[in-house]
Amino acid sequence: MSEVRLQVKNLCKNFGITKAVQNVSFNVNKGEVHALIGENGSGKSTLSLLLSGISEINSGTMKINGEQALIAINTGLNQQLTGLENINVKGALMGLRKKRIQEITNDVIDFAELGDFLYQPVKKYSSGMKSRLGFSISLALNPDIFIVDEALSVGDKGFAKKCMKRMMKLRDEEGKTIFFISHSLSQVREFCKTGMWIEGGQLVEMGDIDKVCDDYSVYVDKLE
Repeated sequence: MSEVRLQVKNLCKNFGITKAVQNVSFNVNKGEVHALIGENGSGKSTLSLLLSGISEINSGTMKINGEQALIAINTGLNQQLTGLENINVKGALMGLRKKRIQEITNDVIDFAELGDFLYQPVKKYSSGMKSRLGFSISLALNPDIFIVDEALSVGDKGFAKKCMKRMMKLRDEEGKTIFFISHSLSQVREFCKTGMWIEGGQLVEMGDIDKVCDDYSVYVDKLE
């Protein structure tokens, strides 16, 4: 029997009168790779914040077996600190020893390829550079669950290709559980096996990635 990584039941999140996530329920097993698709404002990013533990739920339950990390532009980065300082702060907050933080720092330096920008405040970074740093830190921390929110949509194609290659290794060789949020249906079809279509804060459909993408495409075409 597969190990359950996430159990979500009747998850709700409101912002004032806006119901960002409404009664969402699903189970995810270890090693599964799920795409989150939907229109802008559908609730995908809110759900990613809930799954990562950054935002508190209003009602419902969420049981997580393992550590999770959200990879999104700016998320978890202090704009006033340098890239290097952000790595140290992240490691310290997680209670890591200095030796482990240094190992993570070395991994980030090798993967992010930021050069001297690593020693400059993040507020001076381009969106692509912020994505590089955030992605590299999360990779180095090596969580059980990766939640990737449009992190590959900015910056140069070369680095995006490098990130995708690394994520395929996480999927195929390391058995990581991954939530992949993207507007690129061709990308999610290639990378994911299961699709989760979110619309109006509700889970419309969950199942085979091609079936979900096909149904979603029909829905989008009708809106145009």
